[in-house]
Amino acid sequence: MSQNPIPKPITTLPLQDLLDSYAEPAILMDKHYVIHGCNTAYVTQFGQVHLSKGLKCYEVSHSFAKPCDQEGESCPMLACVDSGLPDRLMHVHVTSRGREYVEVEMRPIAIHGGKPEFFLEILKPSHIAQATPSPVGLVGASEPFNQMLDLIRRVAPSRVSVFLSGASGTGKEVVARAIHDASDRSDKPFVPVECSGLTESLFESELFGHEKGAFTGAYSNKKGLVEAAHGGTLFLDEIGDVPLPLQVKLLRLLETKTYRKVGSVDTRHTDFRLISATNQDLTSMVDSGTFRLDLYYRITVFPIHIPSLSERKKDIPLLIETLLQRMEGFRGFGITTQAIEALQNYDFPGNIRELLNFLERASLLAENKPIDIKHLPQVCQTKPSAATFEEENLEDIVLSLKEVERRYIKRVLTRNQEDRRVLAEKLGVSERTLYRKIEEANLGGPGEPSVSEGENSPEPAES
Repeated sequence: MSQNPIPKPITTLPLQDLLDSYAEPAILMDKHYVIHGCNTAYVTQFGQVHLSKGLKCYEVSHSFAKPCDQEGESCPMLACVDSGLPDRLMHVHVTSRGREYVEVEMRPIAIHGGKPEFFLEILKPSHIAQATPSPVGLVGASEPFNQMLDLIRRVAPSRVSVFLSGASGTGKEVVARAIHDASDRSDKPFVPVECSGLTESLFESELFGHEKGAFTGAYSNKKGLVEAAHGGTLFLDEIGDVPLPLQVKLLRLLETKTYRKVGSVDTRHTDFRLISATNQDLTSMVDSGTFRLDLYYRITVFPIHIPSLSERKKDIPLLIETLLQRMEGFRGFGITTQAIEALQNYDFPGNIRELLNFLERASLLAENKPIDIKHLPQVCQTKPSAATFEEENLEDIVLSLKEVERRYIKRVLTRNQEDRRVLAEKLGVSERTLYRKIEEANLGGPGEPSVSEGENSPEPAES
């Protein structure tokens, strides 16, 4: 009786054939970041890699001299080493066309069941944002901006409700449109609704539409914005301003996808993806009874914090160039390095909207010359105080980075009385990491960090 032969184990594997089996650009590297191979798709998209030179991934992809985590960015390889599982994130890579965003998937490869020794990096170009000046859409390259993009990448293909929080002027509608454009509804309408300043009756008519004769002045049938958003995305900006009686009808709309026009008894069905936004603290509004708790839970399925301009100062030069290109009537005489530095030293309580106002004013004053520091508002021309922390003059002393971090955390805790989850998002760390740093800095327990009396920094001036 013949037996089936036992297949011989594969002792050698053609690496190039393996890499070329991936349609997306892919490279193979070891735990020391050295690249050992790349597929044809990678060479086509990003250029040839000279493997004989022992180049490292951060040198090729980012033109860095050190690994990404030492340059202030996230490193997917480190996450793989810790967990032994694949990891994904958004990164800015240097290509033949300049700096571009790519979605990076890192897959660890363990040898004989041990710790990962090699890593397969698969790259997928992303069009959610741009790392160079662009006439439309999201622009940035800082780490807080990248963290926001990673959340957008994760939620865009789904149909869950998205809640955008952030200060006024951070560009929440631009982020909402980016989520819509990256979804499977991108070919359907994107309908923004400004909830501020509308009376209860007017808001209901705008949202649901009305029948002819429903009220005085209703001379014809009107299609509501919910109907206009059918199949696409409905963006409710400043949802915290929705009148309390209407919140019940809005909740029913979100739960049943049905509504009635004003003056009609017929129930209509609709299908839309909800994105809402506000610069208010909805949790405080829930506590005060001005916002419904059930509606709050319904709209905040997937929260995304939009970083303020002070959180992403690294992006200011890029945003300046972008906004100047987008300004109507700007004739392109540029801006001086001194003016850019002055703008980077300003806190921008009005965020990107305030930056745009400054540039529009400065371009008129500069006329046919580059924008200089003298063309900027007086608040930008004042040099920042050397007393960075607790009224100390740090020009005369050198502090360890650990001590600088401790003092900054203490100052942030003193000036921000919001919950730790929101504060951790603003600082760009996990809530658990924030608690750990609070404990390490001896500022109190995780529940209620303490600050010694007499050491409080003065309250910030009103903007």
